[in-house]
Amino acid sequence: MKLENPLRSAAALIVGLVFLSPALYSIWLSFQTADAYYAGGLEFTLDNYGRAVGQYHFARYLFNSVFVSGIVTLGGIAMATLAAYAFARFTFRGSDLLFGLTIATLMIPSHISLIPNYLTLARVGLLDSYAGLILPPMASAFATFFLRQYIRGIPRSLDEAAYMDGASSLQVLTRVIVPLARPAILSMALYIFINEWNSYIWPLVAIGKSDLYTLQVGLARLYKINPGEDLIDWPLVMAASTISILPVLLGFALVERHLVRGITMGAVK
Repeated sequence: MKLENPLRSAAALIVGLVFLSPALYSIWLSFQTADAYYAGGLEFTLDNYGRAVGQYHFARYLFNSVFVSGIVTLGGIAMATLAAYAFARFTFRGSDLLFGLTIATLMIPSHISLIPNYLTLARVGLLDSYAGLILPPMASAFATFFLRQYIRGIPRSLDEAAYMDGASSLQVLTRVIVPLARPAILSMALYIFINEWNSYIWPLVAIGKSDLYTLQVGLARLYKINPGEDLIDWPLVMAASTISILPVLLGFALVERHLVRGITMGAVK
């Protein structure tokens, strides 16, 4: 019995290292020179990060991704929370049909809306702009569904007590529902952020200016950078990849406790 916990911890550590091995190898490779990599030797350097940030403008790409993903997350979670609150707490004509249509959009592949979104934004002149990157992905049907199920598990008696104290519907949302649903809201915020952070197709289609490229588009462009003899500079690519995952790891570390709690409680409810 005394060996049970150490053995379980060791097994979990080994499994974790197996899953993390690609990321660890990428970080290891990012500190090597291209010549040493192709020659099979070891020669460590920090120049790959300096070149990615300075020469290949990854500082600008990082800002674009942080800005766009942040605004999409804030706007998306606000819209999802308002919609979920309406679906969970109010009954109006066509509410079930409207909620059903919202859920039905989950079955539509995202690539189907690519051309309609492109034509719409082109008609209103929002291509090659931050607005063109931000507006289409802001609505999240999954976040609305998840938060609606979570809010339905919150006792209505709390709403009624707030109404008796003279609170409005908006005050009930901000002072009762949002504090109680914070784990679920943070979980969905991280979900929206990661989805937008990893988005590649829409930024590639909507943006033609290099100063508006996101990290994913900029990372794909690095495959055209050769150290010579038509070879891909993999250490440089891995350095840029490491830069691209740092904000996601930071966000996960900040809300990890709420993420697990929100997903678990949402599933139970």
